Amino acid sequence: MSLNKVMLIGNVGKDPDVRHLDTGVAVASFPLATTERGYTLQNGTQVPERTEWHNIVLWRGLADVAERYVHKGDKLYIEGKIKTRSYDDQNGIKRYVTEIFADNMEMLSPKANANGNANPQGMPQPQQNNAAGAAQANEPLQQAGPFDGGTDDLPF
Repeated sequence: MSLNKVMLIGNVGKDPDVRHLDTGVAVASFPLATTERGYTLQNGTQVPERTEWHNIVLWRGLADVAERYVHKGDKLYIEGKIKTRSYDDQNGIKRYVTEIFADNMEMLSPKANANGNANPQGMPQPQQNNAAGAAQANEPLQQAGPFDGGTDDLPF
């Protein structure tokens, strides 16, 4: 049994490069940076932060999403598999490229609102599904249950 699975959380290094094959299938690629924080050892030695760059490849629907919504600087969660390929460069030297072929992508950066400002909590804005009986988006949620501030019979 074997497993080839990669999970990354990092920042997009440049806007995705999206190509459409003759068959109409979209392919997007972009670099993703992951950074390990620096730290100090007990003996006082400083270990600097270390940034790794990963080549991300998205196909079909994920490539379409990346084309529309992913931009340089965005924070993403990427899940996929690692693949290495080789090619001969212009001088005939064999080169190797390691890529992450993503199966799943989640955007972690806050979404900008109509004013261009990011939602400070990074939380999705509430959506109103129906006009009748739905709470206004600006009203606080009502909590229900034994801990809603009412009285109870508990001795504590």
